[in-house]
Amino acid sequence: MEDFVYVLDYLAKGRGDAPPHKRYPVVYGIGENQFTLLELVPKENISVNMGERLYVGKDAVKRKKIKKIKGRISYDSLTSTAHGEMPYVILDIVHDRETYFIKFFNNAPAISTRFHVLELLPGLGKKMMHDILDARRKQQFTNFDEMCNRINFLRSPDKLIAKRVELELTDPDQKYRLFTRPPISKKHY
Repeated sequence: MEDFVYVLDYLAKGRGDAPPHKRYPVVYGIGENQFTLLELVPKENISVNMGERLYVGKDAVKRKKIKKIKGRISYDSLTSTAHGEMPYVILDIVHDRETYFIKFFNNAPAISTRFHVLELLPGLGKKMMHDILDARRKQQFTNFDEMCNRINFLRSPDKLIAKRVELELTDPDQKYRLFTRPPISKKHY
């Protein structure tokens, strides 16, 4: 479960497409560890900002702005504002967790003799994959900037990760999930 989420959208008066008697304030957020999409109920008389990092863990005393987690939701259930905000928030999370994602580049395994996990990153082909593997054999990577300096033509490995996360969240039929939880079943939509 997620302990922290980043706010994708805050609807103080609820969703406009819900009947008036079923409207309640809602926060849409994305989890910090597994990029779980969540619908949250905020506490009364609080303000929430886009991109804000909020605690949603089990300790109710630490929850300053969130009353309860309503549940997981699908990408299609998010608002258009949340859709627009998501790429920026994902990139912020990738930057905040740079050490974790550098470890991914340092330890990513082959899936088969002909296919490597690194090839699942959008825009990263076999040549770049081999360059990354050769460079990490010589010395493990320490940060994104150092990766770019050591590997010719590699630009923005952080954005490669962010694009993969976004692909996994927007396409429930992805066979491989590197960074996200499997999508919720259809009965929850």
